[in-house]
This record gives sequence, structure tokens and C-alpha cells, in this order.
Amino acid sequence: MRWKPVARPILVFVVMAALALVGCSKKEEGGSAAGGGESKTVKVAFVPKLQGVPYFEAMNTGGQKAAQDLGLEWIYKGPTTADPGAQTEIVKSLIQQKVDVLVVAPNDPDSMAPILADAKSKGIRVMTSDTDAPSSVRELFVNQATADGIGQGLTDALLEKAGADAPYAIVSCGQTAANLNSWIAVQKSYTASKYPKAKIVDIVYAGEDEAKAVAMAKDLMNAHPEIRGLVGECTSSAPGVAKAVKEAGKIGKVFTVGLGTPQAMKPYLDDGSSSAAILWDVEQLGYLTAWSAKQLFDNQQLQAKNQVNDKLTAVEYFPDKKMVLLGPPLRITKDIVNQFNY
Repeated sequence: MRWKPVARPILVFVVMAALALVGCSKKEEGGSAAGGGESKTVKVAFVPKLQGVPYFEAMNTGGQKAAQDLGLEWIYKGPTTADPGAQTEIVKSLIQQKVDVLVVAPNDPDSMAPILADAKSKGIRVMTSDTDAPSSVRELFVNQATADGIGQGLTDALLEKAGADAPYAIVSCGQTAANLNSWIAVQKSYTASKYPKAKIVDIVYAGEDEAKAVAMAKDLMNAHPEIRGLVGECTSSAPGVAKAVKEAGKIGKVFTVGLGTPQAMKPYLDDGSSSAAILWDVEQLGYLTAWSAKQLFDNQQLQAKNQVNDKLTAVEYFPDKKMVLLGPPLRITKDIVNQFNY
């Protein structure tokens, strides 16, 4: 019976060693399944064209909601002016931080392309959202609506009010913004085919500056007194052109539409200086962006139609374009503007 005192510590040691091995195995399994266990939370960085404007802040709200639902870390950081150089510096800093997925709405797609290539070379998954960089290495583009849907929606909303023969002008924003330029191209061709008596008399660029859009719209009305319509091509110029018409005392004589966020457009929709805002659910665009980033990081194969959340039940994926599509644009009028709180 003398062996018992020796056997006990050996038995304890064997049991402890076995438990340790099981613990290691479980940690390794957790690391494999979750990309590194509890310490590994997928970091998704979204760089908008401009931080602080209602549109991109609404995208941020949607992205944050998705991050809570999906267990992501959502980083939102953009320039305070619509400056491609400033945006590039922010993207470079996020590459240095080694985020897992980098999502950019580029002010200048061409100058952003080599920066995205650098990110991809360092193992970062690369996407675009809201605005594409089609000639870049981006792996996925989250598109809010088709160029045809937006361009035709703007044109119809304007010329139904201003008249099918109305001369009109466009106040755009960034001169190199791929999305805005694609919409303008549709407006040109669609106006020529469906409204051959109408004419686009001028296109000007106000950057992402509402005050500049107001001044440019007034200049256009002075330079072209025949103008009966103005289009604000982005969420700063849409209220800008409406404000210019209001201040010039031309409500009912010059009609405006634009890509405006609902609450920014509400006073102008109410007083008639704007006829409609063509837009989409911007918060859901932000949600879809974060959701898509997680699918990309997890190497999930997207389906032809995807269930994203309770509101986005059939989001289309176009593999040939590496694009997911939020859906068709909405025409927001004074009758439905209060359905949106941003």
C-alpha cells in the first residue's frame, strides 16, 4: 500500500495535463471559427466622401446598427472637405491600422485606385460603396440604385413639373465623382430621347458646398433667364438649388428636383421650391455596406438574391459587375417626406 502516496500526484498531473490539452484545443477551435477567438473582432472601416453631412451620417447610422447586429467593429472616418487628397490620407492611415475591410466612397476614383491596390497587397479586403472605383482592385461595390433609375427619375420628376420642353441646368458636386457623372450621362441621353424639346443648357460643379450651390444656381438663372428647371445632383446641391429659387422669388417659375436627404429637403418640398427628392433609404445603404463587408471577409458566396435584414429581403447580386444593389430609387415628395427621420 505504499504506492498510493506516489500515485496520487501522478494522477493529478495526468488529469491536469489532459484538461490543459482540451483547453488548448477549444481555444484553437474558437480561433479558427471566429478568425482569432474573442480577441478577433472584424474591423470594417468606411471612408465617406465627406463627413458631417446628413447623407453620410445616415449611412453611418445604418452601418453602426449592422455592426451591433453582426458583431463587427465599425470605423467611420472621412474628410471634412470633399478633397481627394484629404480622403487619401485618411485611407492611408486606416491601412496602417490594419483594418480587416476597407470601404471607400471615393471623391476621385482614379487617384484612389493605387491606394486601394496598396491596401489589398497588405491583405486588407477592399470595397466601394455609394460611389464606385470601377477600374480599381475593389472586390465588391455596394450600389444604391442604377444610374438609369436615378437619371431617369430626376429627369421625369423635373420635366413633369417644369414642362416637357423646359430648358434646365444641373448643379453637380464633385467634378470627378463617378456616380454623379454616370447619372448626368443618363439625364443627357434620356432627355434627348424622351423629352426632345427640352434642353440641358449648362452643368456646373459646386463641390459638396451648399452655399456655393446656392450662388451658382442664382448665377445660372441670371445667365439663362429662359431656365425653367434646376437639378441638384447631390445632397448639398439639392437644397442649394431650391434655396436659390426661393430667395430669387421664382417659386412656380423655376422648378427644382435633386438628390436630397428627406429632412434637409422638407422645408423646400413644403413651400414648393422643390418638387421632389430622388433618393433611397440611406440608413439601409449603410446597413447593407457593413453586411456586405462581413460577407466579403468571411468569404461567403453571395446569392442572386440575398436576405440581409427585415427590410432588405431580396438584395440582388451581380457577379459580372461584383456589385450588390440596394434597389430602385424613391421619389420623395412633401406627402411622404415625414416617413424619414434623417
